Amino acid sequence: MTTIVQPNPFETRGENARKVLQRDQNPHIFRNFPLRSVTSRNRIVVSPMCQYSATDGVPNDWHFQHLASRAVGGAGIVFTEVAHVEPRGRITPFCLGIWSTAQREEFKRITTFVKGQGALAAIQIGHAGRKGSTARAYDGGHPLTPDAGGWEVIGPSAIPYADGHLMPVEMSQKTINETLDSFAASTRLSRDAGFDIVEVHAAHGYLIHQFLSPISNHRTDRYGGSFDNRIRYLLEAIDAVRSEWPDDKPLFLRISATDWIEGGWDLASSVELAKVLKAGGKVDVVDCSSGALSPAQKLTIYPGYQVPFASAIHSQAGIATAAVGLINGADMAEFIIGSGQADLVFIGRAMLGDPYWPMHAAKSLRTNTPWPWQYERGDVY
Repeated sequence: MTTIVQPNPFETRGENARKVLQRDQNPHIFRNFPLRSVTSRNRIVVSPMCQYSATDGVPNDWHFQHLASRAVGGAGIVFTEVAHVEPRGRITPFCLGIWSTAQREEFKRITTFVKGQGALAAIQIGHAGRKGSTARAYDGGHPLTPDAGGWEVIGPSAIPYADGHLMPVEMSQKTINETLDSFAASTRLSRDAGFDIVEVHAAHGYLIHQFLSPISNHRTDRYGGSFDNRIRYLLEAIDAVRSEWPDDKPLFLRISATDWIEGGWDLASSVELAKVLKAGGKVDVVDCSSGALSPAQKLTIYPGYQVPFASAIHSQAGIATAAVGLINGADMAEFIIGSGQADLVFIGRAMLGDPYWPMHAAKSLRTNTPWPWQYERGDVY
């Protein structure tokens, strides 16, 4: 098995790199970013991070405080964790959903507060496919059979995620159409809940990624085989979302830029997909993650290890990109944006540990980003 090794994007790169790293009263990560009819106050995004804390897919006080505190903390865009478009599309029984009016109404409370703090409210929607019906990682992450509180899972082909995982039912055209209808319906609910941005989750081995990769897609019909066939379901999902999402609101797409498996989906495929998306004009930002399609993946993880994907797609496809993956420090984030490798940085683990990461980043970069007036006395770091 071939290990894919990426160069470190943060090595010194001559005079341009030195200029980027100079202290600036207007750091790149704190410059606004227009997106159709809305504008993010900065380039810092709270990455979607599963909380596994919902009941029947409905957000509750935990989700409110999780997202509200990060809006108060100064992020430009605050993403929910992935909200699944139907019950069988959940990863675990405790995942969020956006298929019911009860879910919509609870999300309204969140979007109202987040936007009231000056951030853009964003929701990621998706379907787990063959990776659904599992216990929470906290509880072991094992597959759940229907008699143990789980459900039947679906996928493009009858290939399980790994040994011991549930065998997915290969999706018929009828099932494909049903899931596409679910993406449209969830988008409508997201719109009515007041979100500014929708992101389609096509990464991390979930349903749309399963269609993209030749590792998980062995179909012989119009959804399998060639590149054009394997991207068909994704393009149809984007069309379904756009049918309910206003033209003046931005749409993001998260992809796994590579499977980290020889013979799987790779960066070249991602660049070609991004060119298709750019020509289609329906997707505004490609959010560049990687992996998680199969436990057979081989990769080396280090801070910023996925940034080269965002950089390559940005430069070769001419579409806005977001970088994600162990972006922990303000200097690293500033270098990514300042050197033109991406337009946005998604902060995940670091934001879990510090809801006020943007405020602390501003102080580190010696710029004047005001704290909420209620918290000004705490600006002592």
